[in-house]
Amino acid sequence: MTFPSELFPSVPVPNSKAVPNSKLASPKLQRLAAGKALRKQVPRSTHSQWSPGSDIAPQRKGDRHPLKLLEQSNQGRLKNLLPLRYERMAKSPFAFLRGAALIMAHDLATTPNTGLEIQAVGDCHLLNFGAFATPERNLIFDVNDFDETLPAPWEWDVKRLAVSVVVAGQDIKLSDRESTLAVLATVASYRRQMAELAEMTALNAWYSRLTVERILELSSSPNLKKKQLFPTPKVSYHAASSILPEMTQLVDGQPRIVDKPPLVYHLDGDNALLEMQHALPQYRESLREDVRVLFDRYELVDLAMKVVGVGSVGTRCAVALFMAGEQDALFLQIKEARRSILEPYTKPSRYDRQGQRIVTGQRITQAASDIFLGWMQGEAGHDFYIRQLRDMKSSVDLDELTGASFLEYGEFCGWALARAHARSGDAAQISGYLGQRDIFDQAIAEFATAYAVQNQQDHQTLVEALENPSLFQLS
Repeated sequence: MTFPSELFPSVPVPNSKAVPNSKLASPKLQRLAAGKALRKQVPRSTHSQWSPGSDIAPQRKGDRHPLKLLEQSNQGRLKNLLPLRYERMAKSPFAFLRGAALIMAHDLATTPNTGLEIQAVGDCHLLNFGAFATPERNLIFDVNDFDETLPAPWEWDVKRLAVSVVVAGQDIKLSDRESTLAVLATVASYRRQMAELAEMTALNAWYSRLTVERILELSSSPNLKKKQLFPTPKVSYHAASSILPEMTQLVDGQPRIVDKPPLVYHLDGDNALLEMQHALPQYRESLREDVRVLFDRYELVDLAMKVVGVGSVGTRCAVALFMAGEQDALFLQIKEARRSILEPYTKPSRYDRQGQRIVTGQRITQAASDIFLGWMQGEAGHDFYIRQLRDMKSSVDLDELTGASFLEYGEFCGWALARAHARSGDAAQISGYLGQRDIFDQAIAEFATAYAVQNQQDHQTLVEALENPSLFQLS
């Protein structure tokens, strides 16, 4: 481990055999014991298992066709952007993994789990973590994408994160040994932090957070200490005023978002843009009353479509520019909220509006959330959620990392994920199941290595299919 010992203090897991049914046992000890008992039903070593036709779901052995699953995930997307989506996914196995969240959800549903649910991230990979400002303008490191959030087994997030470590490690040309060590460190970090959270009071666990200041203090990697990777709180990084000249130009004395087709564009009479604009009053109602007072100071001056990410390409996404003065800008990102890719494998969301599902899941899971986070539903029935665009946000450039700094970054992601899971799940039961030994870590590393091979094969299937125009007519 590259971290100093104080990062992960020793947190002993009580011997559950000493207090199996004792009325004197505290609820926390009972939950630790209950978690440990789950090992008999689902041995930790079984998490290493992966095969496309798992016996856990034998009825689905024949329905795993990656291209058909991708086509399924295309339903309802803007057809003119689908070629761009496939182009981005075809660039590398890691890009494919990012865009193929539905495929992995389909696969994770066939793997062992303990039955313990948390508010899952759903699309938990290395690039869905980053630094951003709290409402108090302090920088923290946390999960930052919740499009697929839904209650689900905690193991699914851990496994997707672990696979992303292996695939990203291969992408940046790390050795197999370096990638394996990074996976082991990531999962060990999750396990140890969960043990620490299990020992906290409910309030302390809820308010725990991983600050960028703490990362810079603990990290031994020069790469992670660079300001361009994790800016200090004193830097107004990507604040609206700083990106105003970058993203706009004056047209008839009024700032207007600059077109950069096919990624940013205006289209007169565009149905998606009109639907978003007409729904904005509904978004205002989703904000807290005190935030509405602030929001009302701003006036919408422009709205443009904006293509983002890999998995989101083809969904209805836009950027809205609001102004309260000449240099007083507020950029809001509007993203279409679709049904979670986890839903077919768990249960339907309790929320009819998918934007509300995402916002609620994000508020439950994140240590602190954007005050402008809200949702709305358009007249055509499309759901949306809204947040600030690039407000003091930053993410690590994986290409800048060495083996040692990549391993550390994985540890911080594992730590952040454990904290996120502990807010909605039972940290004591999960910790009791994981224990102090690295049995679970080793199993997940074995699973991640095997699934990385599967992902590479699926990526190659897409690359080969792109030469065939019938790809876009898959039924």
